[in-house]
Amino acid sequence: MAPTRVTRILRVALLCLLLAGLLGTTGGTAAAAGQETPSPFARAGMWIWYIESSQGGDLDRIIRRARASKIRTLYIKSADGTGTWRQFTKSTVSRLQRAGLKVCGWHYVYGRSPVAEAKASAFAKRQGADCFVIDAETEYEGNYAGADRYIRRLRNLVGPKFPLGLSTFPYVHYHPAFPYSVFLGPGAADTNLPQVYWKTIGTSVRSSVDITWFHNRLYKRPIHPLGQTYLRPSRRDLLLFRKYMLAYDVAPSWWSWQETTPLGWKALASSVARPPAGYEAVTSHPTFRRGSRGDQVVWVQQHLNGAGIDTPVSGIFGKKTRRAVIEFQKSRGLKDDGVIGGSTWRQLLKVRPAKVLWAGTRSSRSVRAATGRGPGTVLPGSPAPLSAGLATVRNELAGR
Repeated sequence: MAPTRVTRILRVALLCLLLAGLLGTTGGTAAAAGQETPSPFARAGMWIWYIESSQGGDLDRIIRRARASKIRTLYIKSADGTGTWRQFTKSTVSRLQRAGLKVCGWHYVYGRSPVAEAKASAFAKRQGADCFVIDAETEYEGNYAGADRYIRRLRNLVGPKFPLGLSTFPYVHYHPAFPYSVFLGPGAADTNLPQVYWKTIGTSVRSSVDITWFHNRLYKRPIHPLGQTYLRPSRRDLLLFRKYMLAYDVAPSWWSWQETTPLGWKALASSVARPPAGYEAVTSHPTFRRGSRGDQVVWVQQHLNGAGIDTPVSGIFGKKTRRAVIEFQKSRGLKDDGVIGGSTWRQLLKVRPAKVLWAGTRSSRSVRAATGRGPGTVLPGSPAPLSAGLATVRNELAGR
């Protein structure tokens, strides 16, 4: 007997439910429900400099070690300067991904040829990487135009949604000339991976974590720090670092595979249940007032412009910036003292910061300058703010 229209509809509905169930076994349910796939940066990770120096380059052994030590994302060097690395291949990436691992490329950049470096960075995505990390350090200090040129070209090559991270100095206040506001600014890296190498820095695990969070929170990017397994840190410190990460609900990554000792691998594989007793995650911000200088002030000025208040983006907290802060405070019903403390930060960080074209041409600057201020503003810029000439306080990653 021919099925009725109602019967056909029921059959189609049953088939859809069956397909949904099948998809659910491979992650289709989350997609159907509109849930976002967790970021590859949100998984415990390990960095690899040379694959051949990691388990002898044997991918099967790497996979087994990663599983045993609860490592879920591998950060493998894919480029250096303007050149790509042969170890980062589609076949290697695919093999690791089939084993359930996420694979990110990482690239040490120097800033001498930012456009060429951006092309080398994009190579990781073409090889099938799940994400990519920019490793920018000393060479990029003061180089705002180069950072801007690199980021804009890279985003053009990999697209606006491809996961990008920045890994650099953890102590922002030690590096007033480093362009954090470019690398972590609008349209740039969406994740912050500061290198919290407490033993290299020469401080305690807790102090390094607290200082890193205190200064990096301003940039409004998820923080997924690197801990260190090199220099043979104690098992106690490795476990303690993992415990502090629980307080921030993040899984760290580690530098690096080839320098991790058997004791270190055991510490990563051990279960960690809760944060240290009595520890509270850092939720405060540094205070800025007239006389403050550095990239964090650049970030303040970008937010003031984003709030519609005309402010020079100089990295120097002078009279004009103080007046702009007072105007902002009055507009939000805050104490108008011209000092950016906790209550002012909470309101200011709700603003979408203006973007500065440090590497823009004169013509693009003049056109953009006419757009006014407010959300989504793009400002003309000189090659760098005045603060780009400030000296580094200390290179904590060099241990000096």
